[in-house]
Amino acid sequence: MLSKGIIAGVAATMALAGVGTASAQERKEGKRGDVNVFLRGGVGDYTGDLGDLTSTGPAWGLTLNVQPTTFLGIEVGYEGSRNSISDARLLEEPALLRQGGSALVKVSPPFLTAIRPFVGAGLGLSYVDVRGQGADLYASDTMEEVPLAAGVEFNSGALTAGLRATYRVLLSEDFTSTPEADSGGLLDASLTLGARF
Repeated sequence: MLSKGIIAGVAATMALAGVGTASAQERKEGKRGDVNVFLRGGVGDYTGDLGDLTSTGPAWGLTLNVQPTTFLGIEVGYEGSRNSISDARLLEEPALLRQGGSALVKVSPPFLTAIRPFVGAGLGLSYVDVRGQGADLYASDTMEEVPLAAGVEFNSGALTAGLRATYRVLLSEDFTSTPEADSGGLLDASLTLGARF
């Protein structure tokens, strides 16, 4: 039931983003920043008990941001990460390869557009694929998430760049059967670079 509700929420937010995109395209020609598309790259790791089993690894993503007003933004995007597992019971280190999507609502001060600090929250869904040895101890799994983001964007003409950190509250994580690793989230920090339309 929870999974269906999260999927419905993500779908509704994506629909809103589509409406926002159409609305932005109808605005006066020459106004930039209503729609931004950017790439993300950085590092991430699991926290809590899960963090004791994993190592920091690369994180990446592609995001579409629609800005209906100067203080409200809607994001939908793809993100991924790869984290090695440190487990003394295994001769080789397996890795967790995560692929997922999320939708966020962002708020920022209405009077700042060239340098725009923001906070955001939303819903996400990821699939974690266990690569390598460790099938008995770790298994691929789908996770529901609540991403919480904060950062700053630097906007100039057709370009946007920024810094952001995202903490994902994991509503479910069953990729490990290790009893002591039953809690934790996912934290990443990344740089962003993209185009404004």
